[in-house]
Amino acid sequence: MFLSFSWMVITYVSVLLAVAFFILLERKGLSYIQARKGPNKVGYFGLVQSFADALKLFLKEENNIQNSNKVPYFLAPVLSLILSLSVWSLYWSSFHLWYFNMGVLFFLCVSALNVYGTMMAGWSSNSKYSLLGSLRAVAQTISYEVTLFLILLSAITISASFSLLSIFNHQLFIWTALLMMPMFMMWLVVCIAETNRAPFDFAEGESELVSGFNIEYGSGAFALLFLAEYASILFMSMLTTVLFFGTKNLWMLDNFSFWLKASCVAFFFIWVRGSFPRMRYDLLMKLTWLSFLPISLMILSTVLATKFMFNL
Repeated sequence: MFLSFSWMVITYVSVLLAVAFFILLERKGLSYIQARKGPNKVGYFGLVQSFADALKLFLKEENNIQNSNKVPYFLAPVLSLILSLSVWSLYWSSFHLWYFNMGVLFFLCVSALNVYGTMMAGWSSNSKYSLLGSLRAVAQTISYEVTLFLILLSAITISASFSLLSIFNHQLFIWTALLMMPMFMMWLVVCIAETNRAPFDFAEGESELVSGFNIEYGSGAFALLFLAEYASILFMSMLTTVLFFGTKNLWMLDNFSFWLKASCVAFFFIWVRGSFPRMRYDLLMKLTWLSFLPISLMILSTVLATKFMFNL
């Protein structure tokens, strides 16, 4: 029990360190996409820039908003970070003493709870801009979770297991991404929408909402919201690799090639942000309800029928 708890603490600390370097990668990547240098002054090639920013945020004075609901206002960032880190308990390695047999169900339960942190942050700030931003984020997340669940159900049907390890090991001869390319492309778009990233960052629409649901947050609370968002991005990158780029090796997750593929998926989030402008909100909702939902249902029906015929 103590060894397992110690390993989980090490995992969470490693995730936070990975978030710091991923933020630096994003700032450098976006800067080169926009033909500029990016952070290059703090430390060697700007490697310490993220840690300096985090230190600055946590040392700043906390906002004291008179009209806010104090308890949910300060609880929302903590809840968001806890939920974002808790899904990382699904990551297993040769040092782990246990792992979830129902990992997919655990992921769905935790991801469904993520909207409460955003909703609490927007409502408790007692600002019309933060409230509108949180309502947008909740509607967007719930809408795209339907398609995300159907795509996950297709992957579960192929491997006949709710265990992420079994899904990963089931892809012996061919990657699921190559076998079902349309489902993989939809999954990438759904991941971007689920994490509220550009071009689907309507919860933080600067042009009409100033900053969205986190407009009243500053210093340490804002840093916690920031960490929660980027921890979710890294986890979705890892989950994408498990679902669509697996192989037949029990401890492949400790392999360099696995994290190389996960890093490429994570960089895809940055690439999309630097390439596409923000969509209209009505087009975003039409995309999932009128396009992704029928297509994902059709793919799921095809997979179920094929699996049933194969078992016969």
